[in-house]
Amino acid sequence: MRVDQFDFDLPEDRIALRPARPRDAARCLVVRDGEWRDHGMRDLPDLLDPGDLLIFNDTRVIPAALTGHRRRIQPDGTGSVAKISLNLHKRTGPDSWDAFARPAKRLRRGDVITLSDSLSAVLRAVRPGGEVSLRFDCAGRALDAAIAACGEMPLPPYIGGKRPVDAQDRADYQTIFARQEGSVAAPTAALHFTDRLMTALAARGIGHAFVTLHVGAGTFLPVKAEDTQAHKMHAEWGEVGAQTAAAVNAAHAAGRRVVAVGTTALRLLESAADPTGALAPWRGETDIFITPGYRFRTVDALITNFHLPRSTLFMLVAAFCGLQTMQGAYAHAIAAGYRFYSYGDGSLLFRTDAT
Repeated sequence: MRVDQFDFDLPEDRIALRPARPRDAARCLVVRDGEWRDHGMRDLPDLLDPGDLLIFNDTRVIPAALTGHRRRIQPDGTGSVAKISLNLHKRTGPDSWDAFARPAKRLRRGDVITLSDSLSAVLRAVRPGGEVSLRFDCAGRALDAAIAACGEMPLPPYIGGKRPVDAQDRADYQTIFARQEGSVAAPTAALHFTDRLMTALAARGIGHAFVTLHVGAGTFLPVKAEDTQAHKMHAEWGEVGAQTAAAVNAAHAAGRRVVAVGTTALRLLESAADPTGALAPWRGETDIFITPGYRFRTVDALITNFHLPRSTLFMLVAAFCGLQTMQGAYAHAIAAGYRFYSYGDGSLLFRTDAT
């Protein structure tokens, strides 16, 4: 499909720079059967049915935005210094990460970037698109601690480019379910959930289970190709445990709905499901790219935020509910003042072909 079919105009003032407070005070647009209705996230217990099963991503965001300096000594003894920003996006070994660097044109293989008094990294490769491979001077838990000490929360560019990252983001950009460290972007649909909302959902008889997908910074990369078939997704690591697989299978066997909380949970469930929609324990990397025409196997409904124009995530929701329906729903959301993107409002989407 042509990528320009997924474009739309979004006023700058619709981009949320801070989350709703409290979190569950965010609005929720319900899209079902080609129509949409305005609600709030606190309405979820009444919008879902007893027996529905929510699937959350329990990944934890690490402070993966790093700033350092590249120092280069010339053969004649002179030197040069350049400030380098790094966004880690995929761990490749105990002492190694792939990252997006800015400005990458100042870098070459073998350069050393000093990030703090106790942390530096050597560039093992510089690739097109600003991607680099790094080997740090420490490994394992020592590297994790060093990154935590000098890194900042990796807010997406449409937020980080408008205001400084601050201490409040360390709490705001983390879900209440965050347990498994490894993401460099939050599973933002779950940011709306509070202990109060979870208690209300449980009282309604709505269950939940967890998967882990470590979200990469590639989720924010623009689709530069003119046709979706020419776009390549970045791979992300995930795991579906035996308990969650059994819970999903039991829900479907009983005719109950599986509701993915976030596109990350949906992509992982769809990657792990067999052609019949059944799940077994699964772990590995997924680069699944869902566009209109995809046949969903296991997810019946989706809770998600509002996504970027021409993004792979808007393509996913268009596949879930229909492109024309989502274009209309987004036009309504813009006109009605919904807040967009990671810190914005949410939506509850029911799959077009779901029974």
